[in-house]
Amino acid sequence: MAMAELSAPKTTSTFLNSSSRLRLSSKLHLSNHFRHLLLPPLHTAPNSKFSCSVSQNQAPVAVQENGLAKTKKECYGVFCLTYDLKAEEQTKSWKKLINIAVSGAAGMISNHLLFKLASGAVFGPDQPIALKLLGSERSIQALEGVAMELEDSLFPLLREVDIGTDPYEVFQDVEWAILIGAKPRGPGMERADLLDINGQIFAEQGKALNKVASPDVKVLVVGNPCNTNALICLKNAPNIPAKNFHALTRLDENRAKCQLALKAGVFYDKVSNMTIWGNHSTTQVPDFLNAKINGLPVKEVITDHKWLEEGFTESVQKRGGLLIQKWGRSSAASTAVSIVDAIKSLVTPTPEGDWFSTGVYTDGNPYGIEEGLVFSMPCRSKGDGDYELVKDVEIDDYLRKRIAKSEAELLAEKRCVAHLTGEGIAYCDLGPVDTMLPGEV
Repeated sequence: MAMAELSAPKTTSTFLNSSSRLRLSSKLHLSNHFRHLLLPPLHTAPNSKFSCSVSQNQAPVAVQENGLAKTKKECYGVFCLTYDLKAEEQTKSWKKLINIAVSGAAGMISNHLLFKLASGAVFGPDQPIALKLLGSERSIQALEGVAMELEDSLFPLLREVDIGTDPYEVFQDVEWAILIGAKPRGPGMERADLLDINGQIFAEQGKALNKVASPDVKVLVVGNPCNTNALICLKNAPNIPAKNFHALTRLDENRAKCQLALKAGVFYDKVSNMTIWGNHSTTQVPDFLNAKINGLPVKEVITDHKWLEEGFTESVQKRGGLLIQKWGRSSAASTAVSIVDAIKSLVTPTPEGDWFSTGVYTDGNPYGIEEGLVFSMPCRSKGDGDYELVKDVEIDDYLRKRIAKSEAELLAEKRCVAHLTGEGIAYCDLGPVDTMLPGEV
C-alpha cells in the first residue's frame, strides 16, 4: 500500500467522543514525524492537507473540499471505526471506558505490558480501555509499529489508541499513568547526574498530569531512580493527591518471594506478607522478619538466619545483574509483570491478613520514617485504587537500622533535586558508594 504523508498546523490535537481510534498528536508538524500505511495516493492541490473520515461501513478515505482537506481526525485502521458501547449487544455489561497513559511506550517493558493491558489481564474482562502512548520524537515510527501490533491482536477491550510526543496532549483525561520512559544510566554517569536528567522529565510530566489528567489519576513511576522521580512528579502536580503516586518496587518484592520459596523448598505462592522497605536501590530492605511461609514466620521455616541477614538481601539485589549475565538483556518481561501485579493490588481487594509493597508518600506513616519522601512500605487495598498503610508490623533493631540507611539515601536524593521540587537550591551529598542496582546501569 502506498504511503501518504500528513501535514498539519503547528499545534495538532484531535479528539473523538465516541469513536475508537488511533490519534496522533504532536506540537511539531506531523509531516516531520508521521507516515501512515492508510491512504491511497491522492492528487492534491499544492499545499493541500488531508485527514481520515470513516463510518462503520466504509473504509478510510481522504476528505477534501476545493482542493483543501477539511479538518478531521487522523486515524489508523480499525481504530478509525466508530462505535457505541451502550448500543452494541456484547458490550452492554461492560464498565465505563478508562484512559490509561503509558510513557516510554516504544520500549521493551511496554512491549510486554501493553498487550497485558489490552487483553483484560489487568483491569478485568469487562473493562474497556483507551491506551494513550507517549514517546519521543525519534520513537514515533516505533510507536506506529506498536499500534499496528495492537491492531493485529484483535483485543475486544481495546477501544482507542492514541500516540504522541506531547504529554499535555497524551495525558488528557487519563485515569491511570504508567511512567516508564526515562534515560538509562550510561557508563561513567554519576547517580546525581541521572537524578537531574530524569528528574526534569518527571517534573514536566507531573505538570502535564496536573493540568490535563483526571483529578484522581493514579500514577505509577517505573523510570529510575523511581522513588525520587515519583517525588518530583508529585511535587509538580499539587492538584493531584500525593497519595495517588507510586514508585514501582513490586519486582523487588516478587524477587524476594522467589528467593524465600527456593530456600524453603516450597512454591512461591506459599510466601506472603513480603515487604520491601525504602529505596529501589542497594539500600532496599527485603523484610524477612514479617514475611510468612505457609502462614508461619519465615524465621521459623528457614533456620539459617545468617543467610536471611546476608545472602537473602544480596540475592534480591543482584538478581537483575545476574539475569543480564545469563542472556544479555535486562528484565523487561518480569518488570512488566510486576507492573501488572502492582496495579492489580490496587484494583483487587488484598487477601485477608496479607499485604503488598509499593513506594508511596511517607506523610502520616506510622513507622517513624521521615515525611516528605516516596518510600516503599507495606500496604493493603479494598480494590478501589486506594490503599492504607499496614500498622501491625514488627520492626526490630536489625530492621530499623537498615530502614534508616535507605531513608538517609532518599533524603540525600531529595536534597539533590530540590531545584525540581520547589524546595530551594539543590546540593548533592550522595557519597562515593554506588547504590544503583546491578542490571540497571
